[in-house]
Amino acid sequence: MAEIKVGIVGLGWAASGHIPAFNENAHCEIAAVCSSKDADAVRDMVGRDVALYHDFDEFLGHADLDVVDICTPHHMHPEMTIKAAEAGKDLMIEKPLGVDYEEILRAREAVREAGVKSTVYFEMRFIPHFQLISSILEQGLLGDVHHLEVDYYHGIGPWYGQYAWNVKKEIGGSALITAGCHSLDLLIEFADREVDEVYAYSAKTTAPDLAEYEYDTTSVAILKFADGTVGKCTSCVDCRQPYVFNVHFIGSEGTLWNDRLWSTKLAGLTSDEWVHTPTAQAESGDVMAHPYPPQVDDFMECVLEDRDSVINFEEAFITHRVMFAIEKSLEEGRPVKLSEMEA
Repeated sequence: MAEIKVGIVGLGWAASGHIPAFNENAHCEIAAVCSSKDADAVRDMVGRDVALYHDFDEFLGHADLDVVDICTPHHMHPEMTIKAAEAGKDLMIEKPLGVDYEEILRAREAVREAGVKSTVYFEMRFIPHFQLISSILEQGLLGDVHHLEVDYYHGIGPWYGQYAWNVKKEIGGSALITAGCHSLDLLIEFADREVDEVYAYSAKTTAPDLAEYEYDTTSVAILKFADGTVGKCTSCVDCRQPYVFNVHFIGSEGTLWNDRLWSTKLAGLTSDEWVHTPTAQAESGDVMAHPYPPQVDDFMECVLEDRDSVINFEEAFITHRVMFAIEKSLEEGRPVKLSEMEA
C-alpha cells in the first residue's frame, strides 16, 4: 500500500496532467478529491473510485490525508493554501500562488507557521532542455552572462477549457500571472542574482475571438539586476503561432539561443555556425506534455525523507515578488524597485 495519501482539489485542465503522475508513483495514491464533478466523471479522470467531496473543509478532514494538491482557478489558491497548511497538510500548489500580492503574503505566513512542506508547479524547471542550460551555465561556457531573455508565447483562446475564467482579471490576473510566470521563473532562476528594478509595457490584441480578455494579452518586462545585468521577459497569450518558449542568453564567452550554442570555450567551432544541442525542449502548452512526473516524484521523496522541496513556497515567492513588481509597473506606468514590494 502506498505510504502517502494525496487529495486533489479542482479537477480541471491542470489536474488532468497531475493525475497520471500520481498514478505512476509507487509511493503515493490519490485518496480523495474535492470537485464539483460527479462520481462518474471523477472515476473517469482518476481511473478508479476515490472519496469525493464537494466541500473543501470536509475534504481536509478526510482520514489520513497527507498531501493536498491545489488545482483550482488562480484566485482560490491563497485561501486554500492557508486552510490546508493550518490543517497540517503538505502542499502541492499550481502556479500562480494567487492573483493578489497581499493574499499571497498571508498564505506564505500560514505555510511558515505550520511548518509544512510544499512544492509549487514551476514544472518547467524539470524539462531536460532547462537542465542542460543549467549545466552550460555552471560550466562557464557562456562566461559572464550580461543579458538574459526568456519569453512565453502561447495562444490561449476559446479552444482551451480554462478560457472562460482565465479571461477575467480577478481570476486569471494578467498574461504574466496566468501563464508567462513560467518564463519569468526560469529567467530569475538562471540569472541567480538579485533583481533591483523592473519596467514593463503591455498591449492587447484586437482579434475578435479573444475580445473577452479583461486584461492586456501581451506584456514585455525589462529587469535590471543589482550587478547591472539586464533581462527581458515577454508574456504573450494572444499569438497566432505554434507554442514557443524562447531562451536567449548572451555572455562574455558565448551565446545560448534555445537549442543552439556558441562558445569560445569550445575549440574548433566555425564562426558562422551554431552547435545544435540534442535535447527535449518545451514545445507545447498542453499540460500532458509538461514534466509533472519528475516534480511529483521529487516531492514524494521530500515527504518520505522529511525535507522541503527546492521549489517550495519560499522559492516560488521570489518569482512572485518580481512578478507583482512588474504588475505594479504596468498599472502605474513607471519603473518599480523591488524594495517597494514587501519581502
